Order: sequence, then structure tokens, then C-alpha cells
Amino acid sequence: MLHQLKNLVPQGLKDTYHLILSYIAAILYSHPSRRLIVIGVTGTNGKTSTAYMIAKALEAGGAKTGCTTTAIFKVAEKEWLNNTKMTMLGRFQLQKLLREMVDSGCTYAVIETSSQGITQHRHKNIAYDIGVFTNLTPEHIEAHGGFENYKQAKIQLFRHIASLPPKMLGDKLVPRASVINFDDEHSVDFKVAGLENVITYGEGEGAEVHATNITETTGGASFDVDNHQIKLNLLGRVNVSNALASLAVAKACGMDLDSAVKKLETIKNLPGRFELINEGQPYTVIVDYAPEPASLSKIYETINALNPNRLIHVLGSCGGGRDVARRPILGKMAGETADIVIVTNEDPYDDDPMQIINDVAEGAKEQGKIEGQNLFLIEDRKEAIDKAIGIAEPGDIVLLTGKGSEQAICIAGGKKIPWDEREVAREAIKNHIAKPS
Repeated sequence: MLHQLKNLVPQGLKDTYHLILSYIAAILYSHPSRRLIVIGVTGTNGKTSTAYMIAKALEAGGAKTGCTTTAIFKVAEKEWLNNTKMTMLGRFQLQKLLREMVDSGCTYAVIETSSQGITQHRHKNIAYDIGVFTNLTPEHIEAHGGFENYKQAKIQLFRHIASLPPKMLGDKLVPRASVINFDDEHSVDFKVAGLENVITYGEGEGAEVHATNITETTGGASFDVDNHQIKLNLLGRVNVSNALASLAVAKACGMDLDSAVKKLETIKNLPGRFELINEGQPYTVIVDYAPEPASLSKIYETINALNPNRLIHVLGSCGGGRDVARRPILGKMAGETADIVIVTNEDPYDDDPMQIINDVAEGAKEQGKIEGQNLFLIEDRKEAIDKAIGIAEPGDIVLLTGKGSEQAICIAGGKKIPWDEREVAREAIKNHIAKPS
């Protein structure tokens, strides 16, 4: 009912409302972003990992950093999980967190900046200095009314940066730049007038921060860039791209890449982003957010390179009217790639959970999966994870996607069920290890 009433409000009035809130929030917390070097990370996939890696890389220069992402908050030495179910915080929460960064002596703030946050003007009255573009694939298309609108929302971050006056911190002029993924087909669209300092990164020839000699193992990924060899503890080629973005930002900030590289190599894992859950079991369990086809495709690429005995995939799809068309696509991808598919609840909001599950399962059935044999529909997510762990054999990979490190499952009536996928997986593993063989 509330959603329907909101739809009756003219868009111009909504925009004015959001702009006023943005202005009031910035005044209330005394414009903290003016006292920070602010990096905004936008794109479809990789934003969270990239933002966190940027924050860690910038620490290598001795500065304190803060970041706000879908998965984690960071203010100087303090880090904690994001339990808000929001990629980009609301205006008052975001300005409050930026104020905490200033008060804690941070030099840099890294903000994962979503397209929906931008359309609601949450980025306004934040003095961004550097914009980072990761990639662009179709997501939230229904919410934006088409792919072009979605892309233009992302580009607004860079136009916003270009429109801002120069910023001085102490007696130093803060660098202003665009950091853009050279390998993405939409990269040229993010090179906006007034923001001519562009640093590109990628695997393609012509990228300013260019990766070569990329190798992937079960221990992580390694590559060369600017005469530096980097050995990440993080799995997946996608993390090579995320690391390149963080090095490009370090370069934009005038940092020594050698120290930034060493800092990246200390990162052991990223919460809910290809996170390995290890309780001594003879199979591999991976928790990843991957809510849409492009990100899931990247996960499959990494898993295929690990050559598992079998892949057991637990997945679902989001409700609340979000990207309904992708449900059977996710199921189809799982049906094509995984040996066993378990479809379960994710975040149904006010939608019928079993309708979502059936929609996803239809895609898997199209690829020949048979319910009760290699396809299982289990509404209770905990039971679904327990099923996957229970049938896992040595050498298998159990992949849990859709939730990552999110701290709640959103159900009807605006209610939230406390949830941590990683802890649920750990509990299931321990229970099955303890069972007599």
C-alpha cells in the first residue's frame, strides 16, 4: 500500500524531497566530506570488494581510511559487518559515518555508491574527489525503467564530481580523477567532460594500470603490473580486476605502488565475497553474494578453474519486484553448470517465496535437471544448506550464493530474520562431521 502511494507522488516532488534531506543531513554533521578525500565506487559488480581493497591499499601510505560498502563498514582500525541491508546508506546515516571518519582522523573515505542511491540524490552534498567505475551489466533494470537509465544514473556520479569546486586539505590540492575499467564495453561513456584526469585499468592493451601474466590457483591469483608481481590470497580472476582498480586509485592519489601492492597481499578474505568456509571438511564450501547473472558467471569461471569433483549450488532470487526476469536465467545457469541444484529462499519481501523458487527452478529444469534427483526445492534456507552439506563428498564444491555476509533475510511486512550464511554453513559442517559414519 505504501509503495503504491509513493508511486502517486510526482517525480519532481520526490527529487525535491531527497535533495532537501541530503542538504539537511550534510549541515547537521557539518559537511564532513569536505575534510576527507572521498572515493566513490560505482558499477554493477565488484563494488564492495573494490571499495574495501581501495581502503586497505590507501592505508599503505600511513593514512587512516574509512569505507562504507554492502558488506562492511570501516572507520580507521574499526571494522564491522553492514547489517542495514543497504548498499548505500541513507543520507543521515552516511553523513554520520563520514563525521565519525573525520573525528577518527581518517584521510580517505571510500563509498560504495549505488545507482538507486544516486537517483535518490544520496550522493549530493558529498564532496567526492575520485570516481571509480567497475563494470556495467543489466541489473535493477525494472527499478530504473531501462538499461540506459541505469547507466545514466551511474554516470551521474562522475558528472557530480566534475561539477564540484577544487578541494584543499591543509595546503594541498586534493587530486580529482576518474578511475575506469578499460575492459568494459561501456567505459568510454564514463569519461565525462570536466573530469579529464582519467586512469584506466584492466587486462587489455592500452590500460594505464595493466595486468599481465595472470595465473589462478586454489591459493589465490597472481599477476604482474608496472614491474610489480602481486600475489593475492583472494580467489578468482575478478579479484585481479578489483586489485587493479585499487592500485589505479593509489596512483591517482600519488602513492607508491610497491607499498600498496604489499598491503593488498595481506588481505586474507572479503566477507561474503568468494569466502571459503573451512571447518576441516574434505570438500570446499564457498559463500558469495552473486545475486545476478553476470556476477554468477564470474563465480562459475573461477570454480571451473578449480576442477571440482562435483558442484552443488544453493541459490534463490530476490523478491520485492526486483528483476523478476532474472529468476529463470539464474536457474538455467545453475542447471547448465552445477551437478546438483538446490533452490531456496533468499529475500522474498512481500512476494510468495515458493513462486520465486519455482520460477528459478523452471530454468534449471529447462537444462535437464530432475526434481528429487539433481534438483531440490527447499523453502527453508537453513534446511537447504544442510541438505547441500549433507550430500557433499570429498572433492566437491558447495556454492552458496545470493546472501553473502548479509545479516538478515527480508520477509513480508517489512520484517527481518537475523541471518549469517557463513555461520549457518559452519554449523551444518560441524554437525555433519560429528555424525557417526
